[in-house]
Amino acid sequence: QVQLAESGGGLVQAGESLRLSCVASGSIFSMDRMGWYRQAPGKERELVAVFSGGRTNYADSVKGRFTISRDNAKNTVTLQMNSLKPEDTAAYYCYAEVVSPVGSRSGYWGQGTQVTVSS
Repeated sequence: QVQLAESGGGLVQAGESLRLSCVASGSIFSMDRMGWYRQAPGKERELVAVFSGGRTNYADSVKGRFTISRDNAKNTVTLQMNSLKPEDTAAYYCYAEVVSPVGSRSGYWGQGTQVTVSS
């Protein structure tokens, strides 16, 4: 089993910054896709930023403001969020895809951390 522990959410004003961190622990052989999604009230969960296949992918709405980084040795992924806007308000979820020694893949979600941006 794999656990994802998120931290770093909170309440900020528009234009300010937050840094989200996610640490994966448990039975991990290797990981491929790892990143962040978010879900605002009444909306579907959407991709924010993710590492996959050695590449990074960002939602258009956060390009130039958010930066994702990853430390494979520590099984961590971090999301630096600058110039936050009220529309960034959402629950942010860490996601990790764990690969077994035989190549099977399992996806895991964190419990979510709330980011609220006031205008």
